[in-house]
Amino acid sequence: MRQPLAGIRVLDLGTRIAAPFCAGILGEQGAEVIKIEDPGRGDPTRINGPFATDDEGNHHSLYWSVEGRGRQSVTINLRDPQGQDLFRRLASVCDVVCENFRPGTLERWNIDPSRLDPRLVTARISLYGQDGPKSLHNGFDHNAVAFAGLTHLTGHADQSPARPGLPVSDYLTAVFAAQAVTSLLYERDAKGTGTGGVIDAYLYGSVLRIMEWTIAAYDRLGSVRQRTGNRSDRAAPLDNYRSRDGRYVCIVAVRQPVFERLCEAMGRPDLSTDERFGSSGARGRNRDEVNQTVADWTAGLDAATIEARCLSHGVPVGIVHDVADVAADDHVRARGDLCSVDDPVIGPVRQQAPFPRFGTE
Repeated sequence: MRQPLAGIRVLDLGTRIAAPFCAGILGEQGAEVIKIEDPGRGDPTRINGPFATDDEGNHHSLYWSVEGRGRQSVTINLRDPQGQDLFRRLASVCDVVCENFRPGTLERWNIDPSRLDPRLVTARISLYGQDGPKSLHNGFDHNAVAFAGLTHLTGHADQSPARPGLPVSDYLTAVFAAQAVTSLLYERDAKGTGTGGVIDAYLYGSVLRIMEWTIAAYDRLGSVRQRTGNRSDRAAPLDNYRSRDGRYVCIVAVRQPVFERLCEAMGRPDLSTDERFGSSGARGRNRDEVNQTVADWTAGLDAATIEARCLSHGVPVGIVHDVADVAADDHVRARGDLCSVDDPVIGPVRQQAPFPRFGTE
């Protein structure tokens, strides 16, 4: 694999997800990553399930096997002056620090960026940012997605808001932060400024940045966007439709040419000239009817048949996969999206491969 960040050394000062994942991205692109853990306890992710057992019957976190990979670990007591001095010396021979403590913690420990080499790039990840009236509030991904408005948009209109299935803000913030780290490294090294900088990456901010037109519509139209489940409140057909064999198939046919092809696949070419469905606007106004029509069709066929018919007519489609489907999928296998990582405790563990890839890797 190409390693464009080879020669860069990263200190992973984080815990759980966001900062360690940021460091991990840099590591997968060639950087050396050194993780600093609390003596005696280590990173809390080490005790997060699910667990596998080693040869001696001890539990080992599979969460840690995935998110702790690709780095060396040392323990330093950062609450102790000797540990703080050790950290400063270690940081002096590094390029990047990734941390996600509550704002003010590094300052209290005398290891904040103002006390470190100005060449360092420091990614500071927190819930609400390094300043502002909520900056010292503690919390997690659940709080971030709720605060940024994503929880309000997730779920069905007639049910309570739902959280996304994964800690989206942790991983998303880590990706934004890793990109910003590489930008400051480029400025420092390629442009020759010789100085790094501080990145203020906060969980709710990454979610806010991907909220599409939600803020603009509120600003100019006064509209408050609402959750619509798997459907859209302005376009159809679009949903995860249940099949005869109890699976779900995602079909997206909102553009007029695609809808016409779906009608052919369904054996219902008449639908494309029905005045209720004959244009994108008409289908948006009659979205419940057109979605129900598609649902009635899928209910009479197995998922594989639905997928095959849609694909043969050029309709965007995909069976909703669980992890077993993903692991067995021939496309995933052909692309090398999963890899085996040799965990030093429990041996080879199949998991997600580094992403993205460079060129034809």
